[in-house]
Amino acid sequence: MPAKSKAQQMAAGAALSAKRGEKKKSELKGASKSMVKSMSEKELHDMASTERKGKAGHASKS
Repeated sequence: MPAKSKAQQMAAGAALSAKRGEKKKSELKGASKSMVKSMSEKELHDMASTERKGKAGHASKS
């Protein structure tokens, strides 16, 4: 599942590093905090490695 925005991609990267033990889970905020609980390491990797070119800063809510 590719990231829809740059912010979503960055949140997935933070969650992935926490899941791998490279970052403390207590340091996470917002979406990355829920992502680490609800997504597998592979799902987070796929989202974090999405091509960034042409992505909006934030995805629209509609």
